[in-house]
Amino acid sequence: MKKIILVLCLLLIGFSASAQKKKKNTKVAIEVDGVCMMCKKRIEKAALKTKGVKFASWDLKTHQLSLIIDENKTGTKIIQQNVAAVGHDTKGFKAKDHAYNSNPACCKYRDKKVVESHKN
Repeated sequence: MKKIILVLCLLLIGFSASAQKKKKNTKVAIEVDGVCMMCKKRIEKAALKTKGVKFASWDLKTHQLSLIIDENKTGTKIIQQNVAAVGHDTKGFKAKDHAYNSNPACCKYRDKKVVESHKN
């Protein structure tokens, strides 16, 4: 009887573990600050360098970084950290000053004058 209960418990644990597998091609979107096409290139490159990111496209008007990721290899937190590391703020992570300041003058999205100049 004890063996039967043990086997049933192991089977239930196995089924519950397999039910929690994450998807390989999950679509997610992250808001990322930027102002120009140079920002777009930098943001997309940082996202694509993240293991598990299969597709990355940042929209200049909406500031949305659209991604297709393998959830078994990465998550949005890691991607946001990598994007912040190249100087771009996200909802979850603010870029450190040295990373932000390393970007070209036209990419200073925290400066209202720069943002206004890109609107024209």
